[in-house]
Amino acid sequence: MDFHLFSPRLVFLFVSTVLSAQTFQSGPAATALIELYTSEGCSSCPPAEQWLGTLKNDAGLWIHFVPVAFHINYWDYLGWPDAYARPAYAARQRAYAADWGAGNVYTPEFVRQGREWRPGEATPPPAYPGVLTIQRDPNGGGILGYKPVVQTAEKTYTASVVWLGGDVLVKIRGGENAGRTLAHDFIALHIVNVRLTPDADGTFSGQFPRPPPDLPSAGKHALAAWISTSGDTAPLQAAGGWID
Repeated sequence: MDFHLFSPRLVFLFVSTVLSAQTFQSGPAATALIELYTSEGCSSCPPAEQWLGTLKNDAGLWIHFVPVAFHINYWDYLGWPDAYARPAYAARQRAYAADWGAGNVYTPEFVRQGREWRPGEATPPPAYPGVLTIQRDPNGGGILGYKPVVQTAEKTYTASVVWLGGDVLVKIRGGENAGRTLAHDFIALHIVNVRLTPDADGTFSGQFPRPPPDLPSAGKHALAAWISTSGDTAPLQAAGGWID
C-alpha cells in the first residue's frame, strides 16, 4: 500500500490509532487494590483524597498497588450532589460492611485487598494468586486474561474493569465543602463486571466493552481491573495503567 495516497492527517490518525493499543500486566505477586470511599459532600474526605493523589508519583503505582476512589451518593442530601457518585459504589461499600459484620458505612474509608485499612498500617506479605493481563484495543474495549497459580475446576472468576479519571478540580458550591476547590485523582468514572471463562491452557479470559461515549472528562485517564472469585467482593489480583 502506498502511503503517499493518503493525506498527512489520515496517516496521523492511522498511526495514532495503532499506537493506542496497550497491554497492562501484573506480576505473579498480588498487586493490592486500594479503594477509597469518598464524597464531595463530606468535609472529612479532602485529606484522604489528597493522600490518594500523592500515589500518582509513587514508584509502586500499577506495580504494587492500584488505587480507586469510589464516590458514594448517600451524603448528597447535605446540599451538594456529587457528580461522580454512583449508587453501585455505595452498594459495593455496603457489601464489604456486610462481609465484615459492620453495622454502618462511613467516609472517608480505605479498603485494601478487601479489608478495612488506614494509610500507614502494616500490610501482610503479598499472596501469589497468578498473573492478570489487560489487553486494551484501539477502540477502548479489550480482553482480560487471568492465569491462576493454583488450577482448580471448582472456582469461577469475575473481573471488574474500571475507567479512572485524574487531575480533576471541582469548585464546590454547597454542602459541607461549600467554597472549596477539591482535587480528585483515580476517580471511578465507569465500571463493568465480566464473567471469565476457562481456556484449554488454564487461563480464564473475557472481553470488556469500550467505555460509554459520555465518559466524564478528566486531565488524565487510566484503566484498571481486578479479579475476584465469583460471589466474593475481595480482590485477588489487580493491574492497570495510564491510557493517555
